[in-house]
Amino acid sequence: MIKKILIGIAAVIVLFAAYIALLAPDVYFERTVTIAAPAPVVFEQVNDFRKWEAWSPWAKLDPNSKAEFSGPPAGVGTAMKWSGNDKVGEGKMTLIESKPAERINIRVDFVKPFEGTSNSQFFFKPAGNQTQVTWAITGENNFIGRAMCLVFNMQKEMQETMDKGLSSMKQVAEKAK
Repeated sequence: MIKKILIGIAAVIVLFAAYIALLAPDVYFERTVTIAAPAPVVFEQVNDFRKWEAWSPWAKLDPNSKAEFSGPPAGVGTAMKWSGNDKVGEGKMTLIESKPAERINIRVDFVKPFEGTSNSQFFFKPAGNQTQVTWAITGENNFIGRAMCLVFNMQKEMQETMDKGLSSMKQVAEKAK
């Protein structure tokens, strides 16, 4: 009887692992907000990593996190290394494309709690005295990442985090206009 139970448990584990292995590794998160400020003002909030502390949702998770900047003050080549608590982790982001008031592409390399790479893209669409900002995050999940997405609702969590960041960016940019 115990042998049959153990075989059953092993079969469930194998099937679960096979299911996880077959899940698509690609991840895509996207959120949009309209900000009552001109595109150049909103663009500058993203193009200069030193301004991220005022709006980034992750900056608020660990007020004791450390950031180190390198490269030019803003635009292509600017980089920021960070390290913080378990919620913030450790990594580096590098601005790899910057088209003023149009789009920004950032490569994000994570070290802790898990190694990985993703891209954050910001698109700025002027609409009169307002700017529509779309934030998209793309990447790939390894096997453990796909398993975590099954256990935790990562889609909902990321969307909520991005919404918080965009809401904070809206407040900062609308004050700066």
